Amino acid sequence: MNEMTTVGFTEMKHGSRADYELLARREDEYAAGTADRILAQLAKLGDGLSGYRISRLEHSIQSAARAEADGADIDWIVAALLHDIGDELAPHNHDSIAADIIRPYVREQVSWVVQHHGIFQMVYYAHHYGKDPEARRKYADNPYYQDAVDFCERWDQASFDPDYRSPPLEHFAPMVREVFGRPAWDGTVLRKGEREPLVR
Repeated sequence: MNEMTTVGFTEMKHGSRADYELLARREDEYAAGTADRILAQLAKLGDGLSGYRISRLEHSIQSAARAEADGADIDWIVAALLHDIGDELAPHNHDSIAADIIRPYVREQVSWVVQHHGIFQMVYYAHHYGKDPEARRKYADNPYYQDAVDFCERWDQASFDPDYRSPPLEHFAPMVREVFGRPAWDGTVLRKGEREPLVR
């Protein structure tokens, strides 16, 4: 008997159990390669937005290196590395894209900070564009507010330095693989409402 290699349906509503079991296996196999696809996408940031003194890739690596130097845990380090991964495809909501990528695999605290880092960063430059630099204050009652302030101050806004010595992207690859090797949406990983310090 030949093993199925494709589904038999042309409309999802006509799929059989065997069709969906095949797809589940294929999706699991594909998901296992997520970390490698993320690392490849990160590498593309080396050719992205110009005008800064370093590439977006180097900015991402510097952010992660600063997090690691601060003694941050793996969730924070990987988040710092990936916080701008959405830049190429979603320049106006890159923070939301990055947060959605990491959300199934890291603490809620971390994905919330990544999702909102764009508005928190505005404190440094919005006044130059006639916008409100304190727009982040609308989140002042959120338990992760100060974490976002600190993430931006310590790691994000400070990481545009061409003289900063950071490791190559490969240094962080095992961490990315560890985080994205976790079971998605595991409550013991998401730890809703719990906080870990950025600096140890």
